[in-house]
Amino acid sequence: MVMQLEKVVPFGRSLGEYLKMFDLAELNPATRILGVGDGPASFNSEATKIGANVTSVDPIYQFSGAEIQKRFDKVVDDIIGQVIATPDDWVWSYHKSPEDLRNNRYRAIKEFVSDYDRGRLEGRYQLGELPKLNFEDNRFDLALCSHFLFLYSDHYDYQFHFDAIREMLRVSREVRIFPLLTLMLKRSPHLDRILEEFSDLGYKVSIDRVKYQLQKGGNEMLKMETVTL
Repeated sequence: MVMQLEKVVPFGRSLGEYLKMFDLAELNPATRILGVGDGPASFNSEATKIGANVTSVDPIYQFSGAEIQKRFDKVVDDIIGQVIATPDDWVWSYHKSPEDLRNNRYRAIKEFVSDYDRGRLEGRYQLGELPKLNFEDNRFDLALCSHFLFLYSDHYDYQFHFDAIREMLRVSREVRIFPLLTLMLKRSPHLDRILEEFSDLGYKVSIDRVKYQLQKGGNEMLKMETVTL
């Protein structure tokens, strides 16, 4: 598994963001949660502190915490500059301004880095990537994918999305994906076909509006559940 860190934008989200993005009222310690593509999110660290059972998987975990932090420091000013230059593309409800967004991202990666080495030893941060996950069938109750699938529809084709979602459904009985927009603020061209094909396969499929929005129009989540008879 080869990844070039200089091509990665390591922005991570917090527990508070995950709760809103994925419409999670609470984290039950009995619920086995998989975060796919979590990157340097503080979600795992914060959730673990309140007793939740979270495993995060990402190819970026082949690097050290110091390397991930260094890459973040290198790109954060450019990313926030792009946000400032496109004021009509963003909704300042959760994050109150570009500077607040920057501060929240700093807090998230600081929390992540402080937990990273311990979390790797405990197996909470595992090296891996879609469309193939190194877990047995039904290992988890809930799989979450934040800011990867659909967002990068120009980089990953329909077949990748299909295979990735099918794989998450293999290892978890329920999958939630956020957001459903591309980087260009358009609904993913893969979405309608994904909805149709997974419905035909017998999964319960829905698009739910959530109480989180940063990209304008990006306040919807895809939910898929295995139907048990």
